[in-house]
Amino acid sequence: MIFKQLFDNKSSTYTYLISSGKGREALIIDPVIENVTEYINLLKELDLKLVKVIDTHIHADHVTGASKLKDLTKCSTIMGEHTPAEAVEIKVKDDEYINLDNLEIRAMHTPGHTSDSFSFLMDKYLFSGDTLLINGTGRTDFQNGNSKDAYNSLFNRILKLPDETLLYPAHDYKGETVSTIGRERKYNPRLQVKSVDEYIEIMNNLNLKKPISIDENITRNLKLGA
Repeated sequence: MIFKQLFDNKSSTYTYLISSGKGREALIIDPVIENVTEYINLLKELDLKLVKVIDTHIHADHVTGASKLKDLTKCSTIMGEHTPAEAVEIKVKDDEYINLDNLEIRAMHTPGHTSDSFSFLMDKYLFSGDTLLINGTGRTDFQNGNSKDAYNSLFNRILKLPDETLLYPAHDYKGETVSTIGRERKYNPRLQVKSVDEYIEIMNNLNLKKPISIDENITRNLKLGA
């Protein structure tokens, strides 16, 4: 299997390239528009055919490269069924599987950060978008975010996965690249709560600044970056 984790310095976004092997089909998760040329060069270097691009949710802090990648490679665009982006070709349901050669990726609706947030599970790899971060969790104060939904997505879905499941989030701001579900359950400060009310209280008092260019980014991402 080919697995590449790519990082965008401006937005601290992780993009993931996956394939079952050299010369085979490939999939990209959460591409950033400024880095599309890098993705195309990597695909050529590895002799891969990009067939699918997934966005975990409508991002607020960067513009997706999905539309540009589709124009260049004729790949299909994929998001969860609750996305407000009408331009998406394939809208997957909760627990639906996406196939890539002999690889299977399970779509999991994990709302809270946004109402359309999905995570994607491939064997022991969890691509959690902004739902679960390393030593943190996604904010819930815009795009129909909801702290109660986030709590349910975390404690009743994601944290039910085996401890050894590898966590690959859409962002990290401190240089971390990967964690595990077991490590996050034990050490993530946002997950050391005793009730949903305690989690809501924490999330309601973060007082975070809104991302730069949030309105423009969301508008463009509703059109997959076009």
